[in-house]
This record gives sequence, C-alpha cells and structure tokens, in this order.
Amino acid sequence: MLDQYAVIGNPIAHSLSPRIHATFAHQTHQALEYGAILGNLDDFAGDVRGFIAMGGRGLNVTVPFKEQAWQLLADRSPRAELAGAINTLIIHDDGRLHGDNTDGIGFMRDLIDNHGFQFTNRRVLLLGAGGAARGLVPALLTSDLAHLTVANRTVARAQQLAETHAAVDACALTELTALQPFDLIINATSSGLTDQHLPSLPAHCLAAGGWVYDLIYRPAHLPATPFCRWGTAHGAARVLDGLGMLVEQAAEAFWLWRGVRPNTAPVIAALRDQNDAV
Repeated sequence: MLDQYAVIGNPIAHSLSPRIHATFAHQTHQALEYGAILGNLDDFAGDVRGFIAMGGRGLNVTVPFKEQAWQLLADRSPRAELAGAINTLIIHDDGRLHGDNTDGIGFMRDLIDNHGFQFTNRRVLLLGAGGAARGLVPALLTSDLAHLTVANRTVARAQQLAETHAAVDACALTELTALQPFDLIINATSSGLTDQHLPSLPAHCLAAGGWVYDLIYRPAHLPATPFCRWGTAHGAARVLDGLGMLVEQAAEAFWLWRGVRPNTAPVIAALRDQNDAV
C-alpha cells in the first residue's frame, strides 16, 4: 500500500493540494497517494484519528482547523509554537504526531524569492487574526520591516496575537482610518473563499507604490478575489494571489514528510497555465 497523505479542511473541494503533491511526487520519484478530506466542523480530532487508523502518514490542515490542530498536538515545532497554529501534521511510525507550520516560510519564499519584494523599512498590514495570520507573523518578524500591524474585526483577537509577539501592533478594522499608509497589505481573512464582502478599508490605507497580497487563490477564469479587486482599484503596484504561497508551503511540508525538496517554479507555472486555460 502506498503511503497516504491528505489535506483536511471545510470547505475543501476547491483545494489544489492533491494536484500539487501529485506533481511533487512525480517530480521527485516518490511513491505516495494524496487526497482531500472534508473535515467535520464538530470533530476534527475524530477525523485525524480516523486518518491515522487508515494508515495515514501526514496531513495538511487548512481553514478552519489550524488552531484546533495546535490544541490537539502537544509535540510542535518552534515555528508552530510561535504561530499558535498548525498546518502540517507528521505521523511517525509509532503513531506519534508532530505539528509544524509551513505557512510563514511558504509566504516569504513566494513574496521574496518569486516576486522580489524588499521588506527593508516597509510598513506591513495584516488583515485577520486567525490560523492563517498566526502562521505568517513569526516569519514576517524575521524580516527587517519597519512596522507590523494586525487588524481584525474583533480587536481582542488581534490583541491576543500582539500579546504573543511584542513587536506587533493590533487594532480594529475601524481604527485603520487613523493610521499611516502601508507598503504591503496582506489579506489573511477567508473573504475570498465564499465571496463575502471584504472588510471596509480606508482609501488611503495603501501607500503609493504599495503591494497587496491575498492568501486566497482563484483560477483565472473566475473573478478576482474581493481583496485583489480592491488592490487594483486603489492603484497597487503589484496585486498577488496566494497560488505561489500555496505551492511553496506545500513544498516545505513535502520536504518534512519525505526528506526531498521539490522544484516549485515549474509547478507554479503549470498550475497557472492550467487554470488560465479552464
């Protein structure tokens, strides 16, 4: 039987992870199977136990289970511990579970290595304070950015994240009108998954020459996410979606599981071309 891996989330039908990991496996000559699990919103732990019982070797965790995964696992990597969220589960031969978070490194590799963003003296705004945002903060703080602000509808959630990371400021979305413009705005909310309206942002929020990055990805044949549309309408110098981050964080998880690091550039290009052609 081939080694079993999967991504778990809710919703999950949109996920490109099975295609990405199948491509990685072919590229690196690894024998494995990778599927998708629609997680039970009321029994994430039960779904994990069930996957292990079926011989599972590793799980990727996506919305809305990243913080639940952190609570479930006592054995966590330092970056998962800092993030307070887990997106990668490693299942050892003896059944032990180890949790990691590859979101931050995946985001930074895409933004810096693939797109050339320079963090030096930049002001960064992170929208959202859930599992996705938590995965980014530790990685962002390793850069030489000038300032990091986390804004959330529920300010207590943003404040909780700021308390964990002293270099982070927190505010409610309604308080953004009083702040200086930002050079990079990152959307880590789930608004693009269900076409919810983007939280209201003041027009001056994006600095001249600023970039926007939405962690959500949509195929080119569908309308851009609300946040990407906002960035375009407000003159962003670059408007990026999360496809590159998705592939880069998946590559880090693949390396953790298999000890082999895939070449991400052709995978990103192939996925972009395939989705453009749909």
